[in-house]
Amino acid sequence: MRRTHHCNELRGEHIGQTVTLNGWVHLRRDLGGLIFIDIRDREGITQAVFDPSDLTSETFEAASSLRSESVISVTGKVRRRPGNNPTDRIPTGEIEVAVEKLEILNLADVLPFQVNEADPEHKVNEELRLQYRYLDLRRPKLLNNLRLRSKIAIETRRYMDEEGFLEIETPTLFKSTPEGAREFIIPCRNNPGFFYALPQSPQQFKQILMVSGVEKYFQLARCYRDEDLRADRQPEFTQLDIEMSFIEREDIYKLIEGLLKRIWKTARGIELQTPFPRIQFQEVMNRWGIDKPDTRFGIELIDLNEEFKESAFKVFRNTIADGGFVKAINAKGLANATQGQMKELEEVAINCGAKGLAHIKAEAGKWKSPIAKFFSDSEKEALTRKLQIEEGDLILFAADKDWLKTCEILGRLRLCCAELLKAQNKLTLPEDQFNFLWVVDFPLLSYDPEMERWYSSHHPFTAPVAEDIPLLRTAPKQVRGQHYDIVVNGVELGGGSIRIHQPEVQKIVFEEVLKLSPEVVKSRFGYMLEAFHYGAPPHGGIALGFDRMAAMLCGALSIRDVIAFPKTMKGTCLMTQSPGLVEERQLRDLHIKVELKKETSSALFNSTDSTEKP
Repeated sequence: MRRTHHCNELRGEHIGQTVTLNGWVHLRRDLGGLIFIDIRDREGITQAVFDPSDLTSETFEAASSLRSESVISVTGKVRRRPGNNPTDRIPTGEIEVAVEKLEILNLADVLPFQVNEADPEHKVNEELRLQYRYLDLRRPKLLNNLRLRSKIAIETRRYMDEEGFLEIETPTLFKSTPEGAREFIIPCRNNPGFFYALPQSPQQFKQILMVSGVEKYFQLARCYRDEDLRADRQPEFTQLDIEMSFIEREDIYKLIEGLLKRIWKTARGIELQTPFPRIQFQEVMNRWGIDKPDTRFGIELIDLNEEFKESAFKVFRNTIADGGFVKAINAKGLANATQGQMKELEEVAINCGAKGLAHIKAEAGKWKSPIAKFFSDSEKEALTRKLQIEEGDLILFAADKDWLKTCEILGRLRLCCAELLKAQNKLTLPEDQFNFLWVVDFPLLSYDPEMERWYSSHHPFTAPVAEDIPLLRTAPKQVRGQHYDIVVNGVELGGGSIRIHQPEVQKIVFEEVLKLSPEVVKSRFGYMLEAFHYGAPPHGGIALGFDRMAAMLCGALSIRDVIAFPKTMKGTCLMTQSPGLVEERQLRDLHIKVELKKETSSALFNSTDSTEKP
């Protein structure tokens, strides 16, 4: 059974050799008394030929009965494919193996779906593929995704080691810190009524490691968040977690740019140009309307306050008079948008907080718009100049007293327009184009009007820009954080910050700005604040979404395609039927009583589970 070669190894120079191959029956064809079987292993495919004149009747009959995905071992002589049959469809297409011996290692049952389909995700329900994930993973596409993921993990470790980092594992049984996303909690049997929480990130541990003098830490960390899922989210995920001491922001930028340059070269053969642009949050929002912009296409936001401050169109004039903002985008070539598409764009705007959607269509030499009649000739001229309006363009407006909301409305519309233009083949984004940038100088704090309190835009350990520290008590809205995001093609690949290392500044943020009581601060973060009193170095770090990065490098639409055993949109594993119920004895040991409707356990896996991709 010991194989001499894998199924992607044999070439013309092996002709005449006797070889043994192990693998799965990828495809079987009966042609003119001969049986051809494509044998597949992890590396590729080789064609094997079963000739009844060279085999016993039992062996030939056994070959005739083989089903797809049966596991076999064949021994035979390598020969050139006869006549004009050599194929470039597979790397081994020059040769075939004339089988002399067949051993059936495992005969497969009838499959729930065919693994050898070129692109079965378009033919097989994804729930079925997740239920039989071990079959789904046999497809070369998914197997190659896992191969590439492994490759970039190895390259990451190599790079971090070269840069002097220590790989350190942090605990996955932590304590609840409910300031962030919803957590998974775990009851503690030995301490009734007490619970662990699975970590959303190793944030506090890695900062403690800096206090410990480690100086350079990294980890491919498993993290957990009990939140609603979508294509780029899973309840358990992997992030590349990094922390460094005695640094400034530029040190992080340089480190990560070097890492990404190495990974993209290894995975895709692409030479990234560094340094990446550094753009302040306010400029990013003013230009693209989103803090993770896709800069591969234009359609940038244009400010129109000066042009409409005395306009006859009262909606714009009054918004500006009240201290608000008027902005617009030009979706060039989209004036042919249908009535249904315009309705969808309006619904997007309303869902973002707009009262409606003002627009102009430049068609047949005219401006078709319910609001254009209110514009003066000078306003039309200014619009034409600033927005570069041409025949066939679609202009969309947003007006609101809140600057951020105005930007976000148009930012969302910008992405929708790009999708419409791509559908019309008017916008093409090359698959090998990766536009990286750093978004910097985020607001340290955001305000929740319902709760009437400030909360951290990133997390409460993010350091304010040094010159803004005096504003923490007097003007928190103006305080910038030393937070940075690395963005590529509209995807936030990661984010981090320089941390607060002075206990007195951390105390102000917790108690005076975030309004956490001293008792709450002590119960959640007391050990960390105490550690800072014993000599905490200046430090900072970042976390990159490893699953997202792998998906991008593989060209996958969802991170599920780069995770061996992913969960569905409901957070369930269809293969193992988890989560599941536990025995009454287990609950009793944990001092927990559960009351469920009878149908709960069956409904979880019997109902339709939406796993569609975006």
